[in-house]
Amino acid sequence: MILYSYLLDILKYTVAGIGIIYVAFYMLKPYLDKTTALQTLEFKKAIANQTLPLRLQAYERLVLFIDRINPSNMLIRLNGNGYSAAELNSIILNEIRTEYQHNVTQQIYVSTQAWAVVKRVKSDTLALVNNAVKTMPDNATGLDLGKVILTHLSKLEEDPYDIATNLVRQDLENIF
Repeated sequence: MILYSYLLDILKYTVAGIGIIYVAFYMLKPYLDKTTALQTLEFKKAIANQTLPLRLQAYERLVLFIDRINPSNMLIRLNGNGYSAAELNSIILNEIRTEYQHNVTQQIYVSTQAWAVVKRVKSDTLALVNNAVKTMPDNATGLDLGKVILTHLSKLEEDPYDIATNLVRQDLENIF
């Protein structure tokens, strides 16, 4: 009988201890959850403070890339009067690819849509230049190639480089 009484006491104390731990846990759980949420929020804020300048710089670089591969700007910068059409074509293609390679890492900081716009502008510009040089005779000059490219661009209803820049800007506005 003493053993039975002793086991009953152990059972009572064990159930009471489990009950106290259960009550204490559920009383402290909201505090622990709130603390965890605050730490997560502070961590995200710290990351945002570090990455926001990088993201802004990336969008800036994309706009600069679009501007630099715009044929109207590129032809002025390259001054292709002294080249043949084939030489100027090679220089333009190399310039576009170099600019793209220089900015390829920016895709980490921008949205998928913004990067898709940049890739599309690049491929469309390469296609424009390649198609223009195909229509040129073998003895054409770089000046002739520039005229054909600019004439093709002037026939478009809207400037694709302005559209691309506006799409990148709209994407940037979504950050804020």
